Amino acid sequence: MSAPPQRLATPADGPRIAALMRASVLDLFPHFYDERQTVSASVHIAHLDMTLIEDGTYFVHEAGDEIVACGGWSRRYKLYTGSGPGADDDRLLDPATEPARVRAMFVRGGWTRRGLGRAILDSCERAADAEGFTMLALMATLPGEPLYQAFGFRATGRSLVAMPDGVSLELVAMERAIAS
Repeated sequence: MSAPPQRLATPADGPRIAALMRASVLDLFPHFYDERQTVSASVHIAHLDMTLIEDGTYFVHEAGDEIVACGGWSRRYKLYTGSGPGADDDRLLDPATEPARVRAMFVRGGWTRRGLGRAILDSCERAADAEGFTMLALMATLPGEPLYQAFGFRATGRSLVAMPDGVSLELVAMERAIAS
């Protein structure tokens, strides 16, 4: 079976992306986190940052009328949605000295292990490279860590991160040089 086509997300995709994010967390996170953590993540991590779509840096794979995978990159400072709002979030990164951010990668449970995440990462890397970035950085949840490792990211640290509701999740800071 061939992969469904990839395209840039549009604002009209927002509700379907949000639904995919939540479904992905509720389906995949219980294999790595407990029930409280999964519920918290479904609210605080599975939250669409429309800036990614507005910036033209967010991709979706669509099968029929269903979005089955999404993810993107950012030229802005914010590393991940679960961190809550920060004063510097919208600051543009310096491609010469700072890594582009890989953000908000989600795949519908029945569509995992089909190369969709890798295809989105390839698109992110090409786009960031075209803007002069030489590194990618991300904050991985435990379900995403194997994909990122397989793509060549290396862990730079692990931490327990408190969500806005006080529930903590283990996350993994990762980075990778862009292969030009």
